[in-house]
Amino acid sequence: MIISSWRRKRAAVLSEKEQQRNENGEMELMIPRDFRYPISQDLMKDPVTLSTGITFDRQNIENCTEAGNFTRPLTNQALRSLEPIPNHMIRKKIQDRCVENRSYGIERSPMSRGPVSSMEVLEILSKINVACKKRDREGCRFLVVGVKSLANESERDKRCFVTNGAGSVLSEAFNVFSMASFDENAVVLEEILSALTIMFPLDGEAKGFLGSVSAMHCLIWFLSTGDLSRRRNAVLALRELVLSSDQRIVDELSEMEGATEALFKLIKDPICPTATKASSTVIYQIITSSSTTEKQAAKLVNLGLVSLLLETLVEAERGMCERALGILDGICNSKEGREMAYKHALSMPVLVKKILRVSNLATEFSISILWKLCKNEQREDGGVLLEALQLGAFQKLLLLLQVDCPDKTKENVSELLKLLNRHRNKMECVDPMDNWKDLKRSF
Repeated sequence: MIISSWRRKRAAVLSEKEQQRNENGEMELMIPRDFRYPISQDLMKDPVTLSTGITFDRQNIENCTEAGNFTRPLTNQALRSLEPIPNHMIRKKIQDRCVENRSYGIERSPMSRGPVSSMEVLEILSKINVACKKRDREGCRFLVVGVKSLANESERDKRCFVTNGAGSVLSEAFNVFSMASFDENAVVLEEILSALTIMFPLDGEAKGFLGSVSAMHCLIWFLSTGDLSRRRNAVLALRELVLSSDQRIVDELSEMEGATEALFKLIKDPICPTATKASSTVIYQIITSSSTTEKQAAKLVNLGLVSLLLETLVEAERGMCERALGILDGICNSKEGREMAYKHALSMPVLVKKILRVSNLATEFSISILWKLCKNEQREDGGVLLEALQLGAFQKLLLLLQVDCPDKTKENVSELLKLLNRHRNKMECVDPMDNWKDLKRSF
């Protein structure tokens, strides 16, 4: 009753508007009732018929079913079948009417293309496989461009490609063309990589192809020499790989020449927030999961990552703050990393400030870094311990013992309190905000 009343009111409003416009001498074309979506009264773009025999617009019906509504709009009748059937007769009538009224500015064909079918997707993917076997660069590129166009058409079409294995086919194609000269195959490789980013997240088989030595070397090449779009897609692909459970990928990536430098550059000279976050994620996985942590930490320290991270942490948003602290925590496992942190004026102020200020994860990382720095302090006068006391770390650590946090964090907090307590008689705690005023930063 409510919907019917609303439709009558809407029809009345439309009639009034039409009458007013006609009185003002303006021409308004009425949309035939059969051409409208029954609920919104808008011109249908992709008319389909359900099991009830009523025609609706495809996108609206798919929105309803995806939301869990499996009844017919307006009447609430249960749908016997959820498979919509294209109504070609209504589609043709709408198109013919648009052609007849094109002199009034009506577009010739407002109809959307019907959704891609599984059969069409499988046929395209099969052609890509054939083109790869023949090493047909241009043919493969043309097909991949078509995949991108179709997958970007709608979320439904994208899902159709994903469920039919497009990620694996494209990853295999990338692997095949990466085995030859990067320069010769750069155009097709770039196109495949661009299409692959649409298919994320990838399954295990796809990651296996993309995680081959030749494919990862190509990704690093893109990361080092490509334009902004190519570099962004390359680091997104690397993030997808390192987040898998394959330790081999992380270890091999960490040993590849130029990988660490290219990832660092994306943080130092950001091209977009997405690429910066992806690069920090990859570095975090390398520094915490690689069997060559000491070597990687030394390389990152020499590049200047410790200073960059500390300066980033001053005003970083939550996600970036957690990643930066995680990387710094990994770097401080090494002697070189700790030495650089000791020397930087922002180390203690930033770490103490982040405790209980950002998130539980940021607090855990901050405590871990503080524990590593204070435990390994070599100065007899307790330099970093005294600075932490001055910044109010003791009070924050006492508070942490009262809240819920992982056992490892509580162990570190207890040990830190013991270390700090030895120096409490040497210095009175002051307002931690006072210590930010005179800090000299490199930015």
